[in-house]
Amino acid sequence: MIDKKEQATELPQLLLPLEPTATTDWRQSVPSVSELTRRVRGQLEGSFGDVWVKGEISNFRKPVSGHAYFILKDAGAQIKAVLFRGSLSKLKFNLQDGMEVLFHGKLTVYEPRGEYQIIGDTLEPVGIGALQLAFEQLKMKLAKEGLFDPKHKKPLPKLPKTIGIVTSPTGAAVKDILKVLSRRFPKRRILVIPANVQGDKAAGEIAAAIKLAEKWNTERSSEAIDVLIVGRGGGSIEDLWPFNEEIVARSIYQCPIPIISAVGHEIDVTISDFVADLRAPTPSAAAEIVVPQKDELEKIVNFQTQRLVNNFKKALDHVRLHLTHLSSRLVDPREKIKLLQNNFKQMKEKLFQTMKTQLLFSRKTIENRIQMLHSLSPLQVLARGFSLTSDTKHTIIRSVNELKPGTKIITRLADGSVTSEVISE
Repeated sequence: MIDKKEQATELPQLLLPLEPTATTDWRQSVPSVSELTRRVRGQLEGSFGDVWVKGEISNFRKPVSGHAYFILKDAGAQIKAVLFRGSLSKLKFNLQDGMEVLFHGKLTVYEPRGEYQIIGDTLEPVGIGALQLAFEQLKMKLAKEGLFDPKHKKPLPKLPKTIGIVTSPTGAAVKDILKVLSRRFPKRRILVIPANVQGDKAAGEIAAAIKLAEKWNTERSSEAIDVLIVGRGGGSIEDLWPFNEEIVARSIYQCPIPIISAVGHEIDVTISDFVADLRAPTPSAAAEIVVPQKDELEKIVNFQTQRLVNNFKKALDHVRLHLTHLSSRLVDPREKIKLLQNNFKQMKEKLFQTMKTQLLFSRKTIENRIQMLHSLSPLQVLARGFSLTSDTKHTIIRSVNELKPGTKIITRLADGSVTSEVISE
């Protein structure tokens, strides 16, 4: 056990007044407040350096400077804390009074006030991950604003002509979606709007891609996108985080096009899922939702056609039975019987003609739809020897006047695409 005398000898000599000498007045060596505070600061920063501290946030404030000032406290003590704007902007969640956190920084002394404080660079919530906390905070905020309200959900089209996909053009998700769409209902018009779906810039690119889909519909109403799939394949919570950003959520909410959110695997849930008009557990599932199975649709048409034929037959049988019944009751009035027979014949011919017309109409409708789907396929045009040229931003090039030497272009052929560079005009 160390007594008080031993403790005194261990105090830093830097903070003690100089010993008086025979030739020196000790009062002349007494440090000023500024000098003493400066010594204390130097001793404190040199002894502690970087520290972690756990405490509860109190008196939180964020002035126009963008820095955050607050107090960290527990039941027995408190310390002032500062988190400058640069470090604060890296946090995914919002700080608030009462939040218990782990705070990392450097101990120092604010000399003008003689107060010791900790200037931080990292902060983590206690008991819950930072990203999970940010997720819950944004979810609560948007829910209060009504962005998740079912009354805002738009219905999906039964059989869309044009399907938009916002995702990475090189990822597995777009390949899965295209494969399923081709299998279920081939020759749909599909527009892939590329965007990074991972990293710091991904959220802004996803939001911009959704806006680009809106612009497409404004400028090309005859080729308007009927439904939009927004998503990516599976990954960690950090990989999927762009779909938890507020800018993406608001872009989905404000988009007039029906949107299916298809992010990650079935167990993954993002803010985009809550805002979108429909959530699909995977990108492949989104493709299955957006179009029906063509074979199943044809079965439905055939079933309805056969049902119509059966109804006509039943009507004819009913008329025939009724006529037979009347004929059996009539003995003398041959003219009346003859009239009824003529009526029956006319009704029979009319029913058969109506049935024939309806069948022809149904068959023509199916043929027209199949022909329309076939004619709309861009691959059909390419198969005849034509090609489609665009720049690296996928903007269609319609004139040589749009090209300059050095411009990279992408030429789409029936069996693939090539990238080339313009040498001269």
